[in-house]
Amino acid sequence: MDVNQAKQKASNIVNQDGLIMMLGTNGAQGTPDIKAIMKFKNDGLNRFIFCSNTSARRTKVLQNDNRACLYAYEWDVKANPIVCRGVMLSGKVELSWDDDLRRSLWSDALKIYYTGPTDPDFVVLQFITEHVNYYEGFENINFEV
Repeated sequence: MDVNQAKQKASNIVNQDGLIMMLGTNGAQGTPDIKAIMKFKNDGLNRFIFCSNTSARRTKVLQNDNRACLYAYEWDVKANPIVCRGVMLSGKVELSWDDDLRRSLWSDALKIYYTGPTDPDFVVLQFITEHVNYYEGFENINFEV
């Protein structure tokens, strides 16, 4: 598989609506932490948007060390043998309390967590990708975006 095929396959995975991704950060004690988080939107493989709480432990960790990784995967159980495809993205997270950005992401579903789009506890996590590793079968393809 060449890099262009890997980019297309990786894009197919991360462009799914309602995708739950794993967000890995460098924990407060210097050990890795991982958390499942729902993707709100993305710009291909370049940028991913998530919402979180300002008061969350993960937000405090990211304020001190914004290096992170994302992981998404899918299983092709119809293939014989079964195939796992995975995408690991390495990069940095920018935290934003920009009111225009938060308003643009607001939906009524968020009312269970926040009082409104300008709630001080509502923070946007913008993951900016630097490197990608696409895995399928027994093959890894690395590339930058």
